[in-house]
Amino acid sequence: MAGMDARENGPEVRIEPWSEDGLALLRKINTPEMKRHLGGPETDAQVSARHQRYLDVSRGRMFQVVLARSGEAVGSIGFWERVWHGETVYETGWSVLPPHQGRGIAVAAATALVSAVRAEAGHRYLHAFPSVGNPASNAICRRVGFTLLGPCEIEFPPGCVMHSNDWRLEL
Repeated sequence: MAGMDARENGPEVRIEPWSEDGLALLRKINTPEMKRHLGGPETDAQVSARHQRYLDVSRGRMFQVVLARSGEAVGSIGFWERVWHGETVYETGWSVLPPHQGRGIAVAAATALVSAVRAEAGHRYLHAFPSVGNPASNAICRRVGFTLLGPCEIEFPPGCVMHSNDWRLEL
């Protein structure tokens, strides 16, 4: 799949399939600031393993968020399958590097992602589970058109319970 373009009252953004050069981006994302709602930074071995999982996603897809004009990778976004309340659904998550936050990039990327997920035509729902303490990610869900179903608990990272909001988008 080629990159998908999106614009949501902000900068032009592309989502491009995850590639080998994504490891450098994952290392930039692996900071205390970026991981504060996700269990904290990972070891280098964990980051390398995450990169490999992103390359190998078989029931979904991971993307780099790229600024259309400069070609700079400024974040990650993707979707994958999970079983939620006995039903197989897609889940999504994203990260945008701090210098690029607050400019509509995540909303534009999430809008492009929804188009990519709809093209898969696999499941009825796409869920996002941002931490209840992450107002920016919860606002992104709202702006992209997800419906807030309420608070829930998600295990992330493995072995850690995260207090999240369950946002759902019908595909």
